[in-house]
Amino acid sequence: MHKFLRAVGFSTIKNRHELTNLITSSIQNAQKRAYVTNNENVILAEFARDYADGIGVAVCGEFDDQDKFIYEYYYPYLIPNAISTEEDLNVERHAATYSYAGVCNEPRLGVTLIFYLQNMVSYVKYENENKFPIKGTTLSLSALSIKGQILMPIAKTQEEKEVAKKKLNYRNKLINNARRGDETAIESLTLDDMDLYTTLSKKIRKQDIYSLVDTYFMPYGVECDQYSVLGEIIDTRMVMNHFTNENVYIMRIECNELQFDICINEVDLLGEPAIGRRFKGNIWMQGVINYPD
Repeated sequence: MHKFLRAVGFSTIKNRHELTNLITSSIQNAQKRAYVTNNENVILAEFARDYADGIGVAVCGEFDDQDKFIYEYYYPYLIPNAISTEEDLNVERHAATYSYAGVCNEPRLGVTLIFYLQNMVSYVKYENENKFPIKGTTLSLSALSIKGQILMPIAKTQEEKEVAKKKLNYRNKLINNARRGDETAIESLTLDDMDLYTTLSKKIRKQDIYSLVDTYFMPYGVECDQYSVLGEIIDTRMVMNHFTNENVYIMRIECNELQFDICINEVDLLGEPAIGRRFKGNIWMQGVINYPD
């Protein structure tokens, strides 16, 4: 059973029989169907059904010579609402299934962003037509979480916010220069990190870590598309899974100046989300590549 299935409102599914019924229902009552023939002349198909506004389950597989659909895998999803980044992207296929992982070198995060690609069929179509590389693509990100909590924001004056934003912009410029091989930028970043470590080491003896760290984004566990995040909530809403009647929170958070959507089951979230508060939790990152018309 998929670990993040409960994030979209299916926490009560406990056995294979219930899961099979959900997969069958998602195929038979699919609201979105997509087909493509890969370079091996195999017809790939994806059936997706929304169980609330923006969340659902997608079932992927292929058709055999008798036009019979053969189920291969499924995954829960949250459809992202806005563009998260315009940085360059790379896509690689997973070894075991006809699914894909995207890679984005987003300088604002400080780590290489790896995500599960939702619009697999669109990518395969462009790949078959030998249209890569494509200029002007953007990336919309979303994430699923099965455990999280709400933290209060750090009190800041407007002047402090502006100073922090200028420092962050300056650091992003240094990171971009360092990626191009600028030794001065690399040295400056190293010295800044050493100063930051020294400052935090002194303050953490008397202050709580979450009153010092505003946001963070870092890898979590052994799977490359899962992260531990802390970000400010800039929008939030609740939807109900009409199949199970479970409530799901959908939040848009800003983490290291990168915005993306997160959904989490109401029973898995500690605290009440509100604009201005912070979300802390572990996530499975997904993404949709927006190709130019």
